[in-house]
Amino acid sequence: MQELIAKRYVKSLGEATGSESLVNIAEIFNAIAESFSNDKFIAVMENPEVANADKESILLDAVKSAGSEKLNNFIKLLVENGRISIIPAMAEEMRKEIARSSKNYSGVVYSNEDVDAKTLTDLSAGLGKKVDATVALTFIKSDYDGLKVEVADLDMEINFSKTRVNAQLVEHILKAI
Repeated sequence: MQELIAKRYVKSLGEATGSESLVNIAEIFNAIAESFSNDKFIAVMENPEVANADKESILLDAVKSAGSEKLNNFIKLLVENGRISIIPAMAEEMRKEIARSSKNYSGVVYSNEDVDAKTLTDLSAGLGKKVDATVALTFIKSDYDGLKVEVADLDMEINFSKTRVNAQLVEHILKAI
């Protein structure tokens, strides 16, 4: 539910400020979203005994460096409508929107064997051609028996499992007999 609301707010904010300003605003919202990992910060923001004016003041101090009246009004609107808790979802939605507009995506390659930089570059180039975008891949060593590539923003997952290939090979041989 929060993602849907965040998407609407981000769309409106993007239309009001422009895509270049959205990049700067996204950095600010990412910093605020990191504050939501602090239990004390969450306790203050979700406490009904803390006045909205105090919450607004805290958030306006956090965005003061931007010097944007539109951003200040946006923060005031979030506080007024009781939508402070969607700030992390908004930060994530802004990141996705920026990736969509610039066609730059990042993904992860999982494998139990090391993958060299050339292979990552080749995979990135191949995926980039397939989706007509720039895809940057990073490697994470895991216990996955094979190779798995995930690009979350594109809802894409490609995997090659040794176990699955062996099972399919045996099944094909059995059907042939």
